[in-house]
Amino acid sequence: METLGRLSREDNNMFEKGNQKKKEKKEKEEKKEKKEKKEKEEKKEKKEKEEKEEKKEKKEKKEKKKKKEKKEKKKKLTDKMI
Repeated sequence: METLGRLSREDNNMFEKGNQKKKEKKEKEEKKEKKEKKEKEEKKEKKEKEEKEEKKEKKEKKEKKKKKEKKEKKKKLTDKMI
């Protein structure tokens, strides 16, 4: 009976080590997935921010062009009047 008790204890230790390794592996994978998700989220936010900046710059450029055209038109009209 003692031999069986020792074997089962050794087997039990073996299973515990196996379970511990599985648990550590699972935690490692979850950590990796979480990190990848975070990086993906940051990349997405960065892309959205860049797109927003580009849109803003385009709009400003368009407005500047409009103002310039308006100014030129006004100048032409004043030149015609003179």
